Amino acid sequence: MVVITAALCGLIFGAGLLIAGVTDPIRVLAFLDPAGAWDASMLLVLVGATAVSVPAFALATRRRSSLNGAPMVLPTARRIDRRLVLGSLAFGIGWGLSGACPGAVIVSLGSGRLEAVAFVAAMLAGMGLSDLLQRHPLFRLADGAACASVPTSR
Repeated sequence: MVVITAALCGLIFGAGLLIAGVTDPIRVLAFLDPAGAWDASMLLVLVGATAVSVPAFALATRRRSSLNGAPMVLPTARRIDRRLVLGSLAFGIGWGLSGACPGAVIVSLGSGRLEAVAFVAAMLAGMGLSDLLQRHPLFRLADGAACASVPTSR
């Protein structure tokens, strides 16, 4: 049942990205350019996502298990550290240069677009590099966190 629920949620999320136009890099880049031909429609997507997620997280924090019985596992970190800042910067720069974020590109893979395939290949390579960097002492920061922001599966 958990796999079916996850698949259904993924399909709903992907459909939402398609309907909202988040899979169109040109539209996303227009949203990220307020000094140019700004497309404010993406702001409605952000407001809508926030309007849904804030009450959902508030409800989730009061529960011990999900609706399908799986244990509720929510983030507990509250500190803004170097790892979070560097990861956010890397994500933002990549999003700003490409107009694509990982979720939207995964949805775009279904279209067979070469750009989506190239983005996913580069993303996987970056995740692999991040894993290597997190294991190497040379790339540790003063607070002990690795330079990259992608958590390892260890």
